[in-house]
Amino acid sequence: MGADHPYTAADWPIAAAMLPFPATTPAGVPVTDAPVSCWAAALAEVAYEGFTDIDLTDSWVQAGRLSPARLSELAAVITQAGLRAQAISVIRCSVIDPADGAQNLAYSHRAIDAAAALGCSVVSVGLHRPLLAAQRRALWFWTAAGPRDDENGGTWDLAVSRLRELARHAGSVGIGLSLEMYEDTLLGSADSAVRLAEAIGPSIVGLNPDLGNLYRLHRNVEPFLESLAKCLPYTNYWHVKSYYRLEDAATGLVMSVPAPMRSGSMDYRSALRAALEAGFAGPFCVEHYGGDGLSVMASNRDYLRHLLGFQLSPAALSSSP
Repeated sequence: MGADHPYTAADWPIAAAMLPFPATTPAGVPVTDAPVSCWAAALAEVAYEGFTDIDLTDSWVQAGRLSPARLSELAAVITQAGLRAQAISVIRCSVIDPADGAQNLAYSHRAIDAAAALGCSVVSVGLHRPLLAAQRRALWFWTAAGPRDDENGGTWDLAVSRLRELARHAGSVGIGLSLEMYEDTLLGSADSAVRLAEAIGPSIVGLNPDLGNLYRLHRNVEPFLESLAKCLPYTNYWHVKSYYRLEDAATGLVMSVPAPMRSGSMDYRSALRAALEAGFAGPFCVEHYGGDGLSVMASNRDYLRHLLGFQLSPAALSSSP
């Protein structure tokens, strides 16, 4: 198993999501429009935690909205921090949003061009929409109901068409397109995500099995490893995070809170073994919500490297069936 992979445990790309950093400055200025010094301060914190790669999560800086000059400034400040831009994650910008789908499609194209200019390997897009008011008020937004996709009325065909358009664009500039799984969207289950990837064309698009987005829901969900097994043949990028999940069969109560990957309820040791056996060779992106998210993400990175150290070792290879 180990000998077939292009990386070692030490150099496998594991990017830090920029989720812990706010979208606006204390003065209320969007970080996208803020001075370069604002970007540099956040990137310095990421580098200090030992990261070499970042995912430019666009809840922080929207690279797809930057002018060429500002994009060059972003590239320079990333390099000065000793980091690489491994990916851009375009979130809450669904290309089938009933109100803003066409706008979001145009923005996603610009994000792909920005990713290519920054030297990224992949762009991750999803079909999740902006949080509703009740979600913004909740301590954990996933505990309140959000928008839902409907496959009827041409929505499925529109998703296939627009995501295929993005995938072809990404391929033309030498980067991958990955579809992020998210609740109550057309990417809201393993079966639906695989069906969508097949419809678009698995040779031009991959899946980002961010199954933490489903596992955290306060409802019945497909077991983590069963969902992952369905997605792995299509996986080209992987947002990873974990949750403590409590289920009370007597009352039907389900609760979840964010957790470090090492101690959460999702079995990433088994998940990583299955991914490597399936031939996964893409980048990881570590995420975490709440508290000191950056520190937890750093510990998640170290945990992944620890697991990779064994799974890519001769001992693991000799023990493979």
